[in-house]
Amino acid sequence: MSHFICLLKHELRVLFIAPSTYVTSVIFLLLMGFIYILILADFTLHPHNNLPTEYFFQLYWIPVFFIVPLLTMKSIAEERRIGTLETLMTTPVTVLEIVFSKFFAAYLFYCLLWMLTLTFPLLVTLTIGSSAMTVKLLDPATLLGGYTFIAISGLLFISIGIFSSSLTRSQLVAGMLCFSILFIIILGVPALRTQSIGWLEWMVGALEYFNNFNHLEDFSRGVIDTRHIVFYFSYSTLVLGISVLITESKV
Repeated sequence: MSHFICLLKHELRVLFIAPSTYVTSVIFLLLMGFIYILILADFTLHPHNNLPTEYFFQLYWIPVFFIVPLLTMKSIAEERRIGTLETLMTTPVTVLEIVFSKFFAAYLFYCLLWMLTLTFPLLVTLTIGSSAMTVKLLDPATLLGGYTFIAISGLLFISIGIFSSSLTRSQLVAGMLCFSILFIIILGVPALRTQSIGWLEWMVGALEYFNNFNHLEDFSRGVIDTRHIVFYFSYSTLVLGISVLITESKV
């Protein structure tokens, strides 16, 4: 455990001193802030049945496509390319500790970025004061459910990034592979629902449980379904386990 803590501290230190990390953070906050402003502007023009924060969380996939690859693509691929992974293995640490330290460092930073978006409704409240709109923006159930979904779905997304990085020595290839897998599991499954081809019907039914938007719909209403939590924990553990085996086989 002491080795894992040391590795985790090192990975976090590397993240916080890398210029690319701050560039990614600024792009993420600017993008999500722009999206938040557009949602609020639309609410001033048209009535809506859902809360603004619900629409905000429904667009979670936009930053995921570039944040996750950027945070994870160099985690193992770069270590293997420059040969430091082999050197690290000569120390009394295991591949499991190496992979999990890289995973948790990226995951903690991912969650930190999303927690910073909580300042958006707070800033709006401070700017325009107490009103019916600000009460809706700070709805506890929606905020708790939305950020819970972000946290547990991030487990799977970050583990996919680590898995992609474990397959290659190239950061670019790892990033593109991660993007492709995320695109398939986030947007590919909902797209199959629009297909009416007979032989796809059984597949659509089987993959419906993998539809992240269905999970988000429950969480955004404040419904914490343990089935969704088990789903993300189990599959992220499986993907990380495969990543450990791949990394160990290539050392």
